[in-house]
Amino acid sequence: MFRGKESRRQKDEGRRMKMPAQRRQDAFIHHPSSFILLLSAFCLLLLLPSCRQKMSNQPKYDPLEPSDFFADGMSARPRVPGTVARGELPLEGFLVTGKIGNADGDGFPFPVTAAVMDRGQERFNIYCTPCHGRAGDGNGMIPSRGLRHPPSFHTDTLRNAKTGHFFDVMTNGFGAMPSYAVQVPVNDRWAIIAYIRALQLSRNGTIDDLPPAQRAQLSGRTGESDLRGGKP
Repeated sequence: MFRGKESRRQKDEGRRMKMPAQRRQDAFIHHPSSFILLLSAFCLLLLLPSCRQKMSNQPKYDPLEPSDFFADGMSARPRVPGTVARGELPLEGFLVTGKIGNADGDGFPFPVTAAVMDRGQERFNIYCTPCHGRAGDGNGMIPSRGLRHPPSFHTDTLRNAKTGHFFDVMTNGFGAMPSYAVQVPVNDRWAIIAYIRALQLSRNGTIDDLPPAQRAQLSGRTGESDLRGGKP
C-alpha cells in the first residue's frame, strides 16, 4: 500500500520537473525570431563551401599568359608612360653617388654646419656604433660577440681615404658590411661622414687645424709648442 503511494508520488514529481523543460523547448520552436535564427544559420552553412571554393580558385593570369581581354592579346601590361620603376632611377652627381667621374670624390656636397654634425653623430650612434664603436675604433658590441672586427677609422688608410669612399661603402656595402642605403638616406650618409671626420680629427688634430681665434685662446693657456707636440 505504501509502496503504491510512493510510486505515484515519484511519477508526479517527474512530470512536474519535465513540464518546464518541455515548455521552454516548445517556446523556442514556436518563437518567430528563433526560427529565423535557425534558418539563417542553416543558409550560412550551405554558403560557406561555395565561398571557400571561390577564394581557392581565384581568376588570375600566369606571367606572360595570353588574354583576350586586351586588344594586343597580352595579360602583361606595358609600363605607364612617364613612370620609373623603383630602383631604376638613374643616380648621377656627387651628392647621390659620392663620385666625380668614375673615381671617389672628396669634400662634401653641402656646407657642414653644427646641425649637420649633430645629425651625423645621432645617426652614427644608431647605425654605426654596434660594429664600429662610439669612438670609431672598431670595438663595437657586435664584434665583441665574436663577429669580424671592422677596421678602425683612425688608421692612416681611412684617415687619408676620400669622403666618397665612405659614401660608397654605406651605399653599396663592403666586405662583411651590408648596404645601408635603405636605412640611411643620402643626406644622412654625408652627415655621418662629417662626424667620422670629426672622430678622426679628435685623435690626430693639431693646433694648426683650429680657427685663428681658438688657436690664440689655447696658446694663451698652454705653450703652442706643447700643443704641436714639441717642448716649450
